[in-house]
Amino acid sequence: MIKSYFIYPLCIALVFGAVAQAQTVDNCGEPLVFETTPERLVIHDMNMADMAFALGLQDRIVGLTGITGWYKASPEFNALRGDIPELAPKYPTVENLIAVEPDLFFAGWYYGMRPGGEVTPDTLAPFGIKTMILTESCVHLDKNRPEASMDLLFDDILRLGRVMEVESRAEALVAGWKSQLASIQEQTADLPKPRVFLLDGPADAPFTSGKFAIPDAMITAAGGQLVTHDLETSWGRTSWEAVASANPEFLILLDYQTGNGAKDTFRFLEDHPLMSLTDAVRNNRWIGLRYEELTPGPANIEAIEKLAKAMHSEIN
Repeated sequence: MIKSYFIYPLCIALVFGAVAQAQTVDNCGEPLVFETTPERLVIHDMNMADMAFALGLQDRIVGLTGITGWYKASPEFNALRGDIPELAPKYPTVENLIAVEPDLFFAGWYYGMRPGGEVTPDTLAPFGIKTMILTESCVHLDKNRPEASMDLLFDDILRLGRVMEVESRAEALVAGWKSQLASIQEQTADLPKPRVFLLDGPADAPFTSGKFAIPDAMITAAGGQLVTHDLETSWGRTSWEAVASANPEFLILLDYQTGNGAKDTFRFLEDHPLMSLTDAVRNNRWIGLRYEELTPGPANIEAIEKLAKAMHSEIN
């Protein structure tokens, strides 16, 4: 017979949820185990911060990194951020992070961390800091990753929701996003698919996205085709000769919202000896999208709708 003094605490634990189950999520192909729910988060970059904001996690975020060093944040982002401090304007140091005693750092390779750099999952582990890695960035250490799909966004929001015990909210967000995308794809299904080139600013060699970055999936969802799809990278450089020979019909210009932003980039292309001859430049066919719209995050969904309408005049 089991003694009653064993039964009573167990019943209380079951009723009030005191016995928590460990959560395990995929982290670039490796298991990331949480015995308890993280209570102190540091998040790198606007796109990952947007994921956390969409899940209502502001009260558990003790710091952001990598915001003001590169980008001009939107009023909407600043309103959601409130008084959450920025610990480093660009990449953080280990000291930046341990100073606020986080138990979770949400970042990625070349999104706050560099392979072999100062801040990595291995260098943070001795301080009790677990690192959740942005899935899009896994390709920098694992070249056998699948091509980009919108699951880069969906899966990351779902695993963050699971770890932070707001899974139902994450599931509702993803369901809504999938419904929005299905509506867009229904409208573009029978329309021609314009050739699209994405450019991250003027340069001697164009910096753009390849088959492993989420813009590839976004352009497909909007009813286009990325001319640099065959690049075996997420983000990287190609040549102006290669882009011009593909003769893009539409351009996506990354808009950092400094100076004249994407307008300056388009003027650069108008003066370029090769790009000025492409259909996209000759016909003034382009759209400026912000950084957080072109990296995995909630802003992707509205950006796909804007892109679809800009590429296809038939869509209302």
